[in-house]
Amino acid sequence: MIEETGQGLVEYSLILLLVALALIIVLSIYGTDLAGVYSNILDNIP
Repeated sequence: MIEETGQGLVEYSLILLLVALALIIVLSIYGTDLAGVYSNILDNIP
């Protein structure tokens, strides 16, 4: 019988890797726009 105890850990690490890659891609595309929005919000706080 084949042991599959490490399979769950591998699956969770792959999901974490995909989420991290998606976050990097989104931030690289929208990073400067988000920085501008954040800067405008901070400038308008009294």
